Amino acid sequence: MDKLRRVLSGGEENEEVGLTSQMMDGTTLSFGTRVKWFVICFAGGVLCSILGTALLFLPKAGVNLFAVFYTLGNIAAISSTCFLMGPFKQLKRMFEPTRLIATIMMLLFLVLTLCAVFWWGKKGLAIIFCILQFLAMTWICKSFPIVLSDISPYSVYVVQHLLHSICTGCCY
Repeated sequence: MDKLRRVLSGGEENEEVGLTSQMMDGTTLSFGTRVKWFVICFAGGVLCSILGTALLFLPKAGVNLFAVFYTLGNIAAISSTCFLMGPFKQLKRMFEPTRLIATIMMLLFLVLTLCAVFWWGKKGLAIIFCILQFLAMTWICKSFPIVLSDISPYSVYVVQHLLHSICTGCCY
């Protein structure tokens, strides 16, 4: 369990601990509370995105509601990881050189989606920006390597077995 905590919080053995880090560690939530709020915030983001997709088919304001709820869902999903590693560490990791372009593009598309809906009134452009949000979010997620074998030695086997079961169940 300690290894899981270190992986989720981004803790490294060779990392120096400064005064700011020590102060932040003294005022943080417990691990259980952070995980609970992560799940709540992430689920809220997914719910907003699903609700936005459902509202897409409403006449007149459907596209506007879709763009707004989809953008809010993405913001909540990104913000949820702040509960796991803290907001400062989250921002620091998002703006690392390997994900700098993806982060800038994601933030740009969030803003452009809302501009297309509220100021420009271009519904088609808003949908294009939502698609670009999805692609930028995928790019960001792909740049965060989560090594399952660091969490548990059996996790890779479990994931492979689960994927094999799903694939064989769908194909036959």
